[in-house]
Amino acid sequence: MKIPRTSPFAAALSLLLSASALSAADNPVPPEAIRSDDIPQGTLTRGAFADTKIYPGTTRDYAVYVPAQYDRESDEEAALMVFHDGYGFCREDGGSRAHIVFDHLIHEGSMPVTIGLFIQPGVLPPLQEGGEVRLNRSIEYDILNGNYARFLIEEFIPYVEKTYDVKISQDPNRRGLCGASSGGIAAFTAAWERPDSFRRVFSMVGTFTGHRGGDDYPTLVRRTEPKPLRVFIQGNTDDLDLGSGDWWIANLSLQRALEFSGYETDHQWGEGGHGQKNGAAIFPEVMRWLWETETVSSHPENYGSRSRDYIDLEADWEVVSEGHQWAEGLVATDDGTLFFTDVRAGELYKIAPDGTKTLVDDDTGRTNGLALGPDGRIYGAAAGAKEIRAWDPATGERETIASGTHSNDLVVHHEGHIYYTDPQEGKVWHLAPGTRERRAADPKFPTCNGIAISADHSLLYVADFSGRYIHSYQIQPDGSLKYKLPFFHAQLPADGGHSHLDGMCVNDQGNLLVATSAGIQVFDPRGRILIVLPRPNHEDARTNYVAFGGPDRKTLYVATAGTVYRRPAKQFRGAHPQAPLQAGAGE
Repeated sequence: MKIPRTSPFAAALSLLLSASALSAADNPVPPEAIRSDDIPQGTLTRGAFADTKIYPGTTRDYAVYVPAQYDRESDEEAALMVFHDGYGFCREDGGSRAHIVFDHLIHEGSMPVTIGLFIQPGVLPPLQEGGEVRLNRSIEYDILNGNYARFLIEEFIPYVEKTYDVKISQDPNRRGLCGASSGGIAAFTAAWERPDSFRRVFSMVGTFTGHRGGDDYPTLVRRTEPKPLRVFIQGNTDDLDLGSGDWWIANLSLQRALEFSGYETDHQWGEGGHGQKNGAAIFPEVMRWLWETETVSSHPENYGSRSRDYIDLEADWEVVSEGHQWAEGLVATDDGTLFFTDVRAGELYKIAPDGTKTLVDDDTGRTNGLALGPDGRIYGAAAGAKEIRAWDPATGERETIASGTHSNDLVVHHEGHIYYTDPQEGKVWHLAPGTRERRAADPKFPTCNGIAISADHSLLYVADFSGRYIHSYQIQPDGSLKYKLPFFHAQLPADGGHSHLDGMCVNDQGNLLVATSAGIQVFDPRGRILIVLPRPNHEDARTNYVAFGGPDRKTLYVATAGTVYRRPAKQFRGAHPQAPLQAGAGE
């Protein structure tokens, strides 16, 4: 039963008063969960697994279901469903009896030949008899990071394939996850972090609450570029209501966020407390729904945010250059030529509009940030050489602008003022035009990093590399800075990891784009997040830099450690770095 788009509390009242709301008595064992001699029966084998480097020292029990229809002699790869708290899903005397349901649904053709992995959370046994056992369930299931997905992908699934001589499909459309409570959020998190490996999710009474940041998910789903996931949310109206949150309202909030963002999603609310009776009763129908499509799409055309008008959400990231040690400092000239550095290799490259890549300089002094100056030259923060440099974009001729100074990133004002960050000394420096006199524009900013200038050149933005704010200053007529304010409020990694607020750029509508550990965060002029564009590749640790390029400045470029990517924008257009916009001049 679906909830209409009213307030959560009005929806809750309507449901509680509805005669059709499911009660405990309305949760019978479905016929598909009852053994039948007329249905081929798969095998269920139990074991224990301890060979893990991701959760070292832990051991866990598991069961593997192999359907009768699976042929080990053929080259056919089986589909996959992973169940968290798995033993609760493959009992013969209660719960979902998922392996029996699989027998029925595979036989009737409602789902593919599917191997089931029923895996328990890890435990760390005590060194001495009688010692305390460390239970890993919460740290594996409730936390919002990719560790558990990596455990499945890199360690456990390959172990099952080798141990049980089975071939499991690598196609993410043929791989799903299921769980209840903390196992429910674990299923969603693994797919959210790795949609390249898992795309189908059934969450029962999921713990999308404040245990370890799960209450962030509704906001994350609304802010983040849609991912190709198919998700069924089941919750109970009388579920837990604790200090970390209200379970049913949390599930309702996530379900509404998924609908807002255009996901393939469905849901049902049952009565009762924190249990699986309703989830078990609807399990066969959910499996039919989950597997009724061959592929899963992200459907950006249904995304509720206006950001779909700004970024081409239907276009993939395209690799522009790869194999670098540490790509940084993206900047484009008027003809669409892109310049960037490989910091660790000490190299400066340019890529012409036709894709031709040229090495401009092989001794950059470990230049990080790049910026276009009013004289048309490319300015760079040569941290290793302790210099600020400038290159002629046509000839590659290099000039030292300032020496004896640490630096990381820089920007050049249209009147010639140069601002750069110096995280080693914890300062933002200003080089005056003409005289190049150096002074500390902000003498106390310990973790300053990325830097950008507003589209009208009236404000300077500096990122706090380890925090969550990008600070805003007003640029005074003499080039000094005033009225510092932590203005742009960035999304931090939900697991408490490093934000890595790094390279930045602006568009001609006043939006600020920031490269972070989560991807590219796009802010409106008031400092609020519009959308998060995830890292182009899950293997990229973070994004380092972002810039607009192309002859029309409507191509978005992103640098990660080893690769430079590009992607077309729509209504977004980069602000010209040396042509300040007047108020209302943006598209």
